[in-house]
Amino acid sequence: MLIRTAFKFELKPNGRQARQISQFCGCARYVYNRTLSLEKSLYAKDNKHSFRYTEAANRLPKWKSKHPFLKECHSQVLQQSLKDLDRAYTNFFEKRANFPKYKKKFRHDSIRFPQGVELDEVKQKIRLPKLGWVGYRKSQDIIGTIKNVTVIRRGDKWDVSIQTEYEDNPPAPTPSEIGIDVGGGKRFATLSNGEFFEPISPFKREREKLAKLQRKLSRQKKGSRNSRKTKIKIARLHHHIADSRRDFLHKTSTQIAQNHSTVYVEDLKVSNMSASAAGTIENPGKKVKQKSSLNRSILDQGWYAFFRMLSYKLEWSGGKLIKVDPRNTSRTCPQCGLVSAENRKTQASFACVACGYRANADLVGAINVLRAGRARLACGMSGAVRPLSAGTQRDPLQH
Repeated sequence: MLIRTAFKFELKPNGRQARQISQFCGCARYVYNRTLSLEKSLYAKDNKHSFRYTEAANRLPKWKSKHPFLKECHSQVLQQSLKDLDRAYTNFFEKRANFPKYKKKFRHDSIRFPQGVELDEVKQKIRLPKLGWVGYRKSQDIIGTIKNVTVIRRGDKWDVSIQTEYEDNPPAPTPSEIGIDVGGGKRFATLSNGEFFEPISPFKREREKLAKLQRKLSRQKKGSRNSRKTKIKIARLHHHIADSRRDFLHKTSTQIAQNHSTVYVEDLKVSNMSASAAGTIENPGKKVKQKSSLNRSILDQGWYAFFRMLSYKLEWSGGKLIKVDPRNTSRTCPQCGLVSAENRKTQASFACVACGYRANADLVGAINVLRAGRARLACGMSGAVRPLSAGTQRDPLQH
């Protein structure tokens, strides 16, 4: 089985190398933005022009002769920037993303080296073209053949992402099925066997500190030295929040993937669930403040990233992730099969109005997800998933 993965570390460049990396990012951004502007003008003329990477790359020698600063940047970095634009156009035309936007300074700065990279894990150094040997903070061993290396700005620091490829034949997973119900309250994820993971809610934990720094920034003079210092503190706090969330999601998804071969989850549309309820001036929304708080809680949990991590980790171990229709999973009684909104009058508790069955609401959701997943798997995972309905027979689950 061919596995592609990435190992991310903090890069430790010296002053000269940090300036060069920043300069390379500026060159890549210039080529990307200028090419995008040119492609938009060509399209405006005939309404038929489509982006072609080869044509864009052929312009680079002429641009280098006019702008000597581009010669100081590694040629492949500029080419990779054009490939990023090519991918952005492809995603747009295949309706996976919006139309490409211009890149802004200090926003998502990154450069990629597809080859010419050497690694010394003993000395914890990596050699990058035109930059030389750069130190990095090693946290784990790198497995596989290096395919490309990406340097990414993270606030006032730099990270290096090393993508590798290797063959692995994972052992046959131990047959074990589990259903998962995710929530934005006191439980991050509840398993159908009764286990659950408490959320860490990193944004909620640091929200007051972040708000204090943002108020401080609003009072400072724009462009001043103090405002730049405050911006750095805000950026570091944001990255701390993101790192805490990612670490928690990795540990949780790894634990589940190692112990279960088949995992069933709800097919949640997170972007729709976290959409604003403000509405318009003509049709204002209701309970906007409450919905805003719920949206923050949903986004703070990182469900999409959790499902993505769980999917590829299960694939690595020979398991699989199956998504099921989320309709009525929280309203269906696992014991008698009654579907009713009255079964769940509160967010935390489930009480069947027909048979009197009581349990934690998230546990009931996980049990129903497992049952729906088994039904879908029995049907060969083809067609739409049939929602749970009254009259569904109880599955003999351990709970």
